[in-house]
Amino acid sequence: MTEPLKHECGIVMIRLLKPLDYYQKKYGTWQYGLNKLYLLMEKQHNRGQEGAGLAVVKLDSPPGSEFIFRERATGSGAISEIFSNVYKNYEKTSREKLNDPAYATQYLPFAGELFLGHLRYSTTGKSGISYVHPFLRRSNWRSRNLALAGNFNMTNVDELFEALVAEGQHPRDYADTFVLLESLGHHLDREVQFQYDKFGKDRKVRGEELNDMIEKNLDIHFMLNKASENWDGGYTIGGLIGCGDGFVYRDPAGIRPAFYYYDDEIVVVASERPVIQTALNLDVAEVKELNPGQAIIIKKSGQVLFSQIQEPRNVSPCSFERIYFSRGSDADIYNERKDLGKLLLPPILKAIDNDIQHTVFSFIPNTAEVAFFGMTEALNKHMNDVKLKKITEKGASISEEELQRILSMRVRTEKVVIKDIKLRTFIAQDGSRDDLAAHVYDITYDSVRPYEDNLVVIDDSIVRGTTLKQSIIKILDRLHPKKIVIVSSSPQIRYPDCYGIDMSRMSEFAAFRAAIELLKERGLQSIIDEVYRKSLAQKDKPKEEIVNYVKEIYAPFSNEEISTKMAEMLTPKGTQAKIEIVFQTIEDLHKASPGHKGDWYFSGNYPTAGGNRMVNTAFLNYIEGIDKRSY
Repeated sequence: MTEPLKHECGIVMIRLLKPLDYYQKKYGTWQYGLNKLYLLMEKQHNRGQEGAGLAVVKLDSPPGSEFIFRERATGSGAISEIFSNVYKNYEKTSREKLNDPAYATQYLPFAGELFLGHLRYSTTGKSGISYVHPFLRRSNWRSRNLALAGNFNMTNVDELFEALVAEGQHPRDYADTFVLLESLGHHLDREVQFQYDKFGKDRKVRGEELNDMIEKNLDIHFMLNKASENWDGGYTIGGLIGCGDGFVYRDPAGIRPAFYYYDDEIVVVASERPVIQTALNLDVAEVKELNPGQAIIIKKSGQVLFSQIQEPRNVSPCSFERIYFSRGSDADIYNERKDLGKLLLPPILKAIDNDIQHTVFSFIPNTAEVAFFGMTEALNKHMNDVKLKKITEKGASISEEELQRILSMRVRTEKVVIKDIKLRTFIAQDGSRDDLAAHVYDITYDSVRPYEDNLVVIDDSIVRGTTLKQSIIKILDRLHPKKIVIVSSSPQIRYPDCYGIDMSRMSEFAAFRAAIELLKERGLQSIIDEVYRKSLAQKDKPKEEIVNYVKEIYAPFSNEEISTKMAEMLTPKGTQAKIEIVFQTIEDLHKASPGHKGDWYFSGNYPTAGGNRMVNTAFLNYIEGIDKRSY
């Protein structure tokens, strides 16, 4: 992607099911859990580079000693920083004591059995250490302590906030992270109180015995069910309770991903499957996916439960995970991205008038590389069919010279585009900034025959189109191709997201700007006005009653008309080559990734009511000139 988006966070939960002494004997260190947590977080570094944090719970700390530990940091180097800080606690410990699990369990911080890690990307614009997960809610009762981290964005924070106020609470912050922490904490408190009243009502059970009874009987399913009744958004949320229970809960629409593995030694949950495979050396079939609306709950006893917290509804796993966000090392995602490239063959051939011999094919590094492989496979197969047809038509009369000419026909692939450096722009003047931005990418010179070849370059998506206009097209035009075809392996991005990806303004989308321009050019301004009138009329309605009228902005035009207009708008002044943009269709996206039909970015079909309210707000903000997020 030429314009990387801030997007979904990443989480990791680990529960060691054996005493630390077991891991010392088998793996040579009681720090096995910490080491695996580090590896699992580093392998998901792509999911968050604004901050990282971890929390650890000791299962059997005696009264008077700490039982829950947390470390957080901001910045792209946060993972290294937090683990460095953790291990610094052990620097002054003698080797003998450091290798003693019993000593570690009693005296060393972070020497626990239950771990939660988080990698953060901000989707709300709020930054700083206070917004880095895990969040921690403290109490002298182990069972009332809660550490929370997640990959989520809620669309109805206002409703959840008001629900807390109605309960008599005074939330300290309006952000969804704080609201969810207090919501879950409130229901945890109620569950603890229920168990306290149940077992301690006659005062026959007191002290540690009462604590043990409360902790043993905590109903995590009930707590999650009551807390999440009115949640609207995409989420995978992990929590540690101070008594040693842990859980990871996935939203009922399955928008955000969650994978798990467990055996008699360990339970691991993470946002991506291949990181678990790599960290634990597992085959793909051994790692399972948490179902929509389901939670994996690990009790202090080590019992692993799978609980359906909310029934699945409008199941729509995020398709952008498959196109761009998740690591391409996942077996299924790798093949899906190749299929996305293969399915683009017909429109690519149409764009170059079937002239493969005078076309160079390349890609925008780095995330589009797998789609490029798929496109190349499809092109080679097509070329073989062309060769076979030509040879068959000639029959026995074909000369050796003609046969050699036909067999020498090939698909020409080159690494034309190079992502050179990550430039930081400190220059204020717009002209200078644009000139600097043009050098983020570089080209391989002499890879195209000037004024003779077409150039086809595949990317995985086009959002704003800014980098295309300011850098990619300008620099590709230096090679002097006849025609430049920019190919997107995803469909046109037309609508904002509210479930954890930082794209919330209508003006951000090149497709939307193109549709608005077409409406104005063709004298259809009345459609814009009517969509505004209808959107404004439903502004204060309950989210369940709001309709996505923004779809009517696109309705008069075909995909090709909008693509043509986008190409016109994104072509820099002075470009010599003809520019064409080709997009994947939504239908072919579903063919390539049939299990992940969360396509609201492209179709406007939001899986929750909060999505329709968000796009309604985004359109009103656009028309009224309000430059702020719509959630």
